[in-house]
Amino acid sequence: MLRADLGAGCRVAHLVLGRPFYPAPGIGNPKPAQHPMYLNCKTYFSFRYGSLSTEELVKEGVAAGATVMALTNINNTCDAWDFVQYCREHRVKPILGAEIRNKNRLLYILLAANNQGFRWINAFLSKYLLAEEPFPGKAEGMPFFDRPEDGFVIYPLKGNKNVEELMENELIGVTPWEVNKLFGMNMTKYRDKFIVRQPVTFKNKMYYNVHRLLRAIDENCLLSKLPPGETAVPYEFFVPQQRILRAFYQYPFMAANTYRVAECCNIEMDYGTDKNKKTLSATREDDRILLSKLAHDGLEYRYGKKNKAARDRLLKELSIIDKMGFNAYFLITHDIIRYARCRGYYYVGRGSGANSLVAYCLQITNVDPIELNLYFERFLNPSRTSPPDFDIDFSWRDRDDVIDYVFKRYGKDHVALLGMYDTFQYRAAVRELGKVFGLPKAEIDQLAATDYYNGDSRGENFTLKQAPDHIHRMVLQYGRLMENFPNHLSIHPGGILISEEQIYNYTAMQMPPKGFPVAQLDMFVAESIGLYKLDILSQRGLGHIKEAQRLIRLNKGVSVNIDDVENFKKDPKVRAQIREVNTIGCFYIESPSMRQLLKKLKCDDYLTLVAASSIIRPGVAQSGMMRQYIERFNNPDKIQYLHPKMEELLKETFGVMVYQEDVIKVAHHFAGLDLGDADILRRAMSGKYRSQHRFLQIEEKYFSQCKKSGHSDELAQEVWRQMKSFGGYSFSKAHSASFAVESFQSLYLKTYYPMEFMVAVINNEGGFYNTALYMLELLKTGARLHAPCVNNSEYFTTIRGSDVYVGFRLLKSLQEKLAHTIIEERLRRGPYLHLQDFIERTGITAAQLNILIQADAFRFTGKNKKQLLWEANFLQRRHAGNASAQKLFREAVREFHLPDLPVYPIDDMYDQIELMGFPLCNPFALVDDDPSKYPRASDMKNYVGKTITLLGYHVTQKPVRTIHGHTMSFGTFMDAHLDWIDTTHFPEVHRKNPMYSGFYRITGRVVEEFSFCSIEVEHLEKVGIKRRGAKYEAA
Repeated sequence: MLRADLGAGCRVAHLVLGRPFYPAPGIGNPKPAQHPMYLNCKTYFSFRYGSLSTEELVKEGVAAGATVMALTNINNTCDAWDFVQYCREHRVKPILGAEIRNKNRLLYILLAANNQGFRWINAFLSKYLLAEEPFPGKAEGMPFFDRPEDGFVIYPLKGNKNVEELMENELIGVTPWEVNKLFGMNMTKYRDKFIVRQPVTFKNKMYYNVHRLLRAIDENCLLSKLPPGETAVPYEFFVPQQRILRAFYQYPFMAANTYRVAECCNIEMDYGTDKNKKTLSATREDDRILLSKLAHDGLEYRYGKKNKAARDRLLKELSIIDKMGFNAYFLITHDIIRYARCRGYYYVGRGSGANSLVAYCLQITNVDPIELNLYFERFLNPSRTSPPDFDIDFSWRDRDDVIDYVFKRYGKDHVALLGMYDTFQYRAAVRELGKVFGLPKAEIDQLAATDYYNGDSRGENFTLKQAPDHIHRMVLQYGRLMENFPNHLSIHPGGILISEEQIYNYTAMQMPPKGFPVAQLDMFVAESIGLYKLDILSQRGLGHIKEAQRLIRLNKGVSVNIDDVENFKKDPKVRAQIREVNTIGCFYIESPSMRQLLKKLKCDDYLTLVAASSIIRPGVAQSGMMRQYIERFNNPDKIQYLHPKMEELLKETFGVMVYQEDVIKVAHHFAGLDLGDADILRRAMSGKYRSQHRFLQIEEKYFSQCKKSGHSDELAQEVWRQMKSFGGYSFSKAHSASFAVESFQSLYLKTYYPMEFMVAVINNEGGFYNTALYMLELLKTGARLHAPCVNNSEYFTTIRGSDVYVGFRLLKSLQEKLAHTIIEERLRRGPYLHLQDFIERTGITAAQLNILIQADAFRFTGKNKKQLLWEANFLQRRHAGNASAQKLFREAVREFHLPDLPVYPIDDMYDQIELMGFPLCNPFALVDDDPSKYPRASDMKNYVGKTITLLGYHVTQKPVRTIHGHTMSFGTFMDAHLDWIDTTHFPEVHRKNPMYSGFYRITGRVVEEFSFCSIEVEHLEKVGIKRRGAKYEAA
């Protein structure tokens, strides 16, 4: 049935190709004109509507003979700049505009006659999208556009305006299939108000079906239930112009009007020139003087008055920054940092800008480029046209206020968050298509499994294997066609644009749930037109640090100078922590793979941690270069360099390319590429350069230059392989150094204030692991964990001395509003006296009260949970929903005489798991086995090469693909002493023994690699847990 429904659409489209709406040849058949009339074209940036990419649209138009095309996507100008560029490449005249709709109702089409008109369209779209208001149905009073000559408004034939109401720049567009509706109309008086409108939405009947599927996805309905009015008509494609003219042979003036509109429209787009804000102060010269003053003041703060090397480098950098016109970029970044410091916001500056001494002196970053010998050309070189990258991380609680400052400081018409596009990838496409085809969830889950695609998680590709059912095959077939289609506009993780001219000159904006205007531009388009982002990012690690400082002040009365990083690096206790990989909760160094790497590198110093922060990245690990680095680090006397030049360039990193700078250095000094090409190569490999053609040119140039330099083909190929294999996910050295600084700050807090630090991690929603793991870490510090209590708990978890009270927010089903009511009432009128007092003062509902009783939040009463539930049942009937805060007299306390009800401590653990997802004690108290029968994880080094069985509690796992395409995994468990068990599960074991939460007997061989012990698992056996009501011994 569903297939027949889709097929019906195909047949309709096929009829169109048979020209049902166009006269036969020879009837009023005019000669083809020079300018076809495709003034209503859409791409797939008409989200969930269009089905042509921007490049496809232009190519299809050229194939149809188009020399003029207008891009009019629905309520956006997302790909306007790309469209103009593609049109230039194919010698097509571009016209820019937008199709304005409220929901799916077409109101009118806006066409820009010039750049002022394009700016007006962007501002018009932004006005209503930002306010989240419907667009006006028509122009009333004043015409659209600042001046009538700036653009055209084209209404549909049966639209909101009659022809006699049209203003000077307003027209009516008639489609070829609407010509018969003109019969009987008096066209003489208003003949100059009608033009030809041939919409273009898809390229053929197959993509018409894609369009219908996208509409069904958007409407969240079955394809068979999709209303006809929700789709385009089946003939919105590039109909040859000659056939369009035949349809209008009785109205030749309409074609002439259309040509005149096209001739009146001329757009000039300027690519590549810097469009960022040009100055912070009055003039560029004033900016130069101000930056020089601030940098020299900072130089004295950082290095004192007598460091000649630092002063010389500073002068060199300032000179290059000024010559390249980047003074304002540094000053604006400094201005944002200054605001953050004034508000007490902690931040980390990173990115390639951290290679700069100027940035270090301005306190944009805490990375000393001289100490780390950072490669200056990664930061700036004469061939680089874009400003250096600054990534400024703030706590997730502070970031929005910083962004708000930027909007208010630099003007709402000049600032926008950078956009990006969520796209249909394999799983999303299959799930959405499965729903519109009416497949059961189980079948959709099966189709969405990895059996039907190849590739990794970043680029799944449909393989079109033969699915068992024809509907399944159609899901895969159309999913493949939809792959990489933009689904909707999203927000770049941190990019923010600050323009010299109004942002509307370049793009429209809309309001996402985040609450700040977002540009209808992605990073690639923004950079191509000369708008360079500044990254203002959110990071929970900084929230950990800030919250830990607050808790330390409250609990210990100590103010920690978190910027005293140099002393943190030298502190023997901090170094011991990292050497023993006691790093849970610490930014970037807590994951199982990072802990393994640090152990293998015997890391206890800053420089080694800087290197580790980069080589842990996927590109280095997948290329095998991480293992090479570990081996060379532990055996430096056995290193064999590929070439003497490679030894000279990479001696610091034992001949392994670890940082993005290494790509630039090797490409420039080894292969002979100039610094500009070397930097483009670096950016292309890291996914920040979109031109594949340019990349291929540089690749060809690389091998040519290698040959000229006398390098063998084998050597050139191996160096290229190493660069390409890791470049995609590597860091710049400054970036890694910034992460390492933050890691040391976290380590210092964890070393000297472990309880406060772990509470801070919990209050900031953790990091790599879930809250349960951080509670266990808190338990290991000696803290006494208390369940939520109505007289002691706050919304977030709190610490008093060594007593930690779990916050109400961790009770999954407790309403946030009620939690704050409990706290506010307690602050206003004192602690709660008993259950009746609590019910009377809060007006709590029965369901919410039961949650608090089950959580043991009334233990101060001395009554157990079963007794309290009996009381609550009676009291609720008398006080249901009525808080008695305003009563003059309190009611007498009711006493209840109940039989002895048995209490089992294990029930508390079950309740805690049900309410919070974890118990507030060692989880091994639940396991239905004796942990003392098994070896301890800390003793694994005594069993190297032997097969043993351990009892472990599952923490996390990471599946990976082998080179043969099979799935294996790495597991992480804890033993009863809360020590780590790291495991390797090869494909056969991974398949036979899947891991879930809970306890396992882990049988396998103990292996040791560079002092790190793990188990190669041979068998996993799930272990049960004790039932409710059982007695147990504490583990």
